[in-house]
Order: sequence, then C-alpha cells, then structure tokens
Amino acid sequence: MEDEPATEILHATYRALCDHGYANLTVQDIAAEADRSTASIHYHYDDKDQLFVAFLDYLYDRYTERLADVDEGSPRDRLDALFDVSFDDGPDGPQQAFRTAMLEVTAQAPYDDAIRDRLAEFDELLFEQLRETIADGVETGVFDDRVDPAVAAEFLTATITGAHTREVAAGAPSDRLYAALTEYTERHLLAAGSTGVAD
Repeated sequence: MEDEPATEILHATYRALCDHGYANLTVQDIAAEADRSTASIHYHYDDKDQLFVAFLDYLYDRYTERLADVDEGSPRDRLDALFDVSFDDGPDGPQQAFRTAMLEVTAQAPYDDAIRDRLAEFDELLFEQLRETIADGVETGVFDDRVDPAVAAEFLTATITGAHTREVAAGAPSDRLYAALTEYTERHLLAAGSTGVAD
C-alpha cells in the first residue's frame, strides 16, 4: 500500500509544478499546495531534488500504466493508440501547463544525473512500446517487411518528443503533428494493400 501522506505530497508537487514551473518551484509552494508544513515535506524528502526524483518515479509508474493499456487490436490500432496517449491534450488543456514545466525539467537534465536517468527511462519506455508494436506489425504483415522496427521507433520517439517541445516553445499545434504521424504510418509503414488489420 502506498504511503498516503507521501502520495499526497507527490500529487501536490504535480499541481505546484504546473502553477510555478520547475525553476521557481519551492518546497514551500508544494507544502502550501498540500496544505502541510514544510517540516512535514522534509520528513518524507530531504530536499527539493530528492522530492523531484521521487516525483519523476511516480510519473513513470503512471505513464507505464497508460502505455500498458495500449495492448488491444491490430498493430495499426495499437500504434494509433500510442499516438493518442502521446497527444492526449490540446494547447489549452491541463497537460499543457505540465509539459511546459517538464520542458524546464528537461533543461536541468545535463546537470543532474538523477533527473537525466529518470527522463531516459521515459524515453526508453516509449521507444520499446513503439518498437514492439511495429515489429508485431511487420511479423503479421500489417507493416511492410522492409521496415526496421528499431529505426522506425527511433524516428517516432524523436518526433513525438520534439513535437512536445515545439508545442511548448514555439506554439506549434500538436494536432498538425498527429496528422503527420498518421500520414507517415500510411506512407512508410503499412504494407502494400494492407488495411491495417492483421490477417
């Protein structure tokens, strides 16, 4: 069973991160969001850095659960579902504030091994899910047998990650990227004559 006070602090960290961004986020902000004293935060976490590493672990667990739900239908259906999970929010939706804050976190990664390691886990998880889905599609004849699943997954992972950065930093609409990924799938992944449904 999860430690409820610690879990409440992680929920509060999410809300405070969306409101303040990473650079301006303080333990006091998180304590106020959790309706707790800073001493109670420090009881569970020594400092902001330790709290944030725990927060990234918490997010990783939830991200794993979301990707694990993408396991039904043909490989094409699962690939589309992965795109849906990656672009599940519009520019003014609740995930936008979070993505903005996470971009700040990503900027810290070159200087913080723990943050870099956690972010690498997110990247590897998405890559592996894409690679396995594409490999399954090649094996079942849904995707072209000339497609290298690892190369295609690398391209899609970089595209999805870059799309999130462009959305936050340059205001590029994610729906346009979603359409581009769909077109990429149809032009470069689907086997000739395939409807996207496994035989």
